[in-house]
Amino acid sequence: MLTRTTIDRVVGAALEEDAPWGDITSEMLIIPTATARADLVAREAGVFSGGEVFAAAFRLTDPRIEVELVAEDGEWFDAGAVLAVVSGPARGVLTAERIGLNFVQRMSGIATLTGRYVAEVAHTGARIADTRKTTPLLRAFERHAVVNGGGHNHRYSLSDAVMAKDNHLAVLAQKGVSVTAALQGAIARLPHTTHVEVEVDRLEQIDAVLAAGVGTIMLDNFSLEDLRAGVAQIGGRATVEASGGVSLETVRAIAETGVDVVSVGALTHSARALDLGLDVRLDATHVPL
Repeated sequence: MLTRTTIDRVVGAALEEDAPWGDITSEMLIIPTATARADLVAREAGVFSGGEVFAAAFRLTDPRIEVELVAEDGEWFDAGAVLAVVSGPARGVLTAERIGLNFVQRMSGIATLTGRYVAEVAHTGARIADTRKTTPLLRAFERHAVVNGGGHNHRYSLSDAVMAKDNHLAVLAQKGVSVTAALQGAIARLPHTTHVEVEVDRLEQIDAVLAAGVGTIMLDNFSLEDLRAGVAQIGGRATVEASGGVSLETVRAIAETGVDVVSVGALTHSARALDLGLDVRLDATHVPL
């Protein structure tokens, strides 16, 4: 969950990185009493995400700056739309501008890409989920953006759920430990509220995992034919997740195999920042910063 505490901590660090000893350009060129009014304008269509993060960049720079959010997180917009209006001391507006834009452009890019994936599978029962392939220290921001785009969050961290992947199973096999027995032992020791998921990469692994009574089975890098076979083999006894090789071109066919979840690392690790700009009003015109 993206909290104000997290926003202020991360945005504050970003502002300090960008202006560790102040913004000497604005301090040398702009008189202290100057004010500015600027519009956050969309250069292309997309889904808005990160409004409160954008506003925080200005609030933390100068509490006198006001930010009116015109668009809400999760709202689709067209090119040319005004998404927010910033007004207040010009020095602060100019100092915070790049950090505010960096966050909102990144988050809106993730939300927009997620929205496209969600649209591709809307006719199925599958949900689109993110992964832990996030930018270090920005996970809460990026996952908030995924939700804004209509997607769902996977486990937040290694502490939230048991997820046995191929390397875990390889270590068990190397030691001659039964996968079923190991999983059953783990489930017996866990709180009943803790979810258990296991990744498999071939059909013959499924029965041993099912026998342990896990909640979710991830079919990793399966062909479409094997995905359909895996869904039938599991037969509703666990949630079925598909992962690996998922793109906008392949996600529809993957979802149509009957899986419950399609996890997509590309939502966060490959999303392009959306083109948004902050235009300072000068009389009746807009001047791009």
